[in-house]
Amino acid sequence: MIGYAVVALLLFLSTARACPDLATAPSSRWTLRAEHGVDWLVTPCGERFYSIGVNVLDGEIPKLPVPGRVRYDWRRYYPSLEAWREDTLARIGGWGFNSAGAWSLPPAYLELPSIPNLELGRLSRFHWFDPFDPATEAAMRREARALVAPYKGSPYRIGYFSDNEVGWWGGALFVFYSMKPAANYTKQRWVAMLREQYGGDWRRFLADFVPPAGVADWDGLLRAEAMTKLRPGGAGIAAVRRWTGILAERYYSEVERALRAADPDALIFGDRLPIYYDPVAVRAMARHVDAIAVNYNIDSPDGWVAPYFFDGLRQLSGGKPAIVSEWFFAAMENHTGNRNNGHLMTVETQAERARGAAAAAANLARIPEIVGEHWFQFSDHPAGGRSDGEDYDFGLVDIENRPYARLTAALTAANHRLPAIHAAARIEPARTARDIAVPEARIDLAARSLADWPKPASLLPPLIPPAGEVAFGEAYLAWNEAGLSLATIGQDYYDLDLLAYDGAFPLGEAYRLALGIDGGAGPRRFTLYFVPPRTKLRDHPPMKAVLCAGEAATEADCAAVPGARAVYFGADQPRITAEAFLPWSALGLARPPASRKLRLEVAATAWHRSRWMSLTGAPPAEALANPERWRTARLVGAVASAARRDRPGS
Repeated sequence: MIGYAVVALLLFLSTARACPDLATAPSSRWTLRAEHGVDWLVTPCGERFYSIGVNVLDGEIPKLPVPGRVRYDWRRYYPSLEAWREDTLARIGGWGFNSAGAWSLPPAYLELPSIPNLELGRLSRFHWFDPFDPATEAAMRREARALVAPYKGSPYRIGYFSDNEVGWWGGALFVFYSMKPAANYTKQRWVAMLREQYGGDWRRFLADFVPPAGVADWDGLLRAEAMTKLRPGGAGIAAVRRWTGILAERYYSEVERALRAADPDALIFGDRLPIYYDPVAVRAMARHVDAIAVNYNIDSPDGWVAPYFFDGLRQLSGGKPAIVSEWFFAAMENHTGNRNNGHLMTVETQAERARGAAAAAANLARIPEIVGEHWFQFSDHPAGGRSDGEDYDFGLVDIENRPYARLTAALTAANHRLPAIHAAARIEPARTARDIAVPEARIDLAARSLADWPKPASLLPPLIPPAGEVAFGEAYLAWNEAGLSLATIGQDYYDLDLLAYDGAFPLGEAYRLALGIDGGAGPRRFTLYFVPPRTKLRDHPPMKAVLCAGEAATEADCAAVPGARAVYFGADQPRITAEAFLPWSALGLARPPASRKLRLEVAATAWHRSRWMSLTGAPPAEALANPERWRTARLVGAVASAARRDRPGS
């Protein structure tokens, strides 16, 4: 067994030591610092630090057992917790990890830089109760003092995650508080916001919302304990977004006050955004945290990280540092027998898992504002799944404590390179739409994966949103002798309870990607709609991709495109991934244009028309209606596929 003294040497290979180890640090204060445009954590010893962490570093005990399911349990492999600690620290240190992430044993015990998850909002009953109750601030302060007590003063404590994946699900928050009783302070604030939004004009409110039956005025709306819903075709989503911002500001301001009072030397990382972010909530958060924590579902099996996601986070936060508080790869081939039963990144084999994870680790480190990345998790889920049903091969080790050799070898090689990769990170200038090169590629839609795309080359220039917004996705285009392939990666949240409608889903409320193309036979227009299910069967309801010629009001009105196909796959919503294929005949052509040129427009619209973006920067209807403004795209030869996150030319 390797002693911990050896492990300690492995933990800080990327920097020179200003003090022998963190135990002798002059204080417990960690800070953040930018060097040459790259953000870093800084230890209490004054050294820059890139956090390469592991979540759930706790030996899995004590935890509630799941009857009939075998889980990882240190007591089956070690005579004592101390023996587990020594061996586990030696292992992860050898694999190049230098931090403990959320749900790990206390940092003073592990003697490992750590960021504990406090669950401050949940435990102080902020979320889904009555956050505007005057007693909320005092409750949060009491909880904060108790929660930080095991960590305060330890130089191994970097800072805190306030909560985990509480989410800023705008539609859900809106309808939830619409149902609260009149005595609820937050319900009162909700009604006051709506009255202000509509200038007290009830008829203007009714143009955008459907209140509960029998409600005829503002007082009745306050008393009602049933859902108020969005009216199709209206503009009520602006009020829904405003409500999200009000709640987010309340949460983050209270978190900041409580944690600064409880442990002023600790960094605040926020609430581990759930592989999605609401731009309104991020703007509120940025004023109150030191760095933004986000959990991330890698976008493609080859480790690709979609540029729009962190570019948008950077713009919304004013360039705040960020930490990837959870990322992962699972494989259907695994020792434990995990089914990998949801929407999270899963590949077929351990070899694919190792390749993809190593590439993703490097791609995350190439993002200048990211100061760390934490793998989820140390061991696999129990055989048969956790008590909540999630059942994934996420572990560095299986439930029998056997390391996944390919994965740990690949991560070892990657992890030791991450500080140097991060030091060289740069924000590359975005390509403009003046000269678009579309590569030749054969894309297999049946594979339901973006792995076969030459992503850096096929990525279109960033879609341009209106002033004050950020892009919420991106698009890719490739061609071959048969036709054009289109892919999109994006994010937006749809709540099944928010919209009031009967019968077919109104496509005017759908998230959609509109495509205008002229290959020389005249402009053609297509729309790729994402249609939600009527009822929720699991946490992430699967969407359906519907490709139409032109536009449509409902699926029944959709004009099919002969020979075209569309598939929706991947993370389901709120992360949206899809592919489509258009044969040349859909453009009035028998083969690729002899000029090898196209005229092109791409425009996306979020759920309920809350946001938009386009290649030309014009609103979608205007952009598609003016083919003379469409951008020129050149059809070029095939290029090698790559898993780098970088834009072409970087």
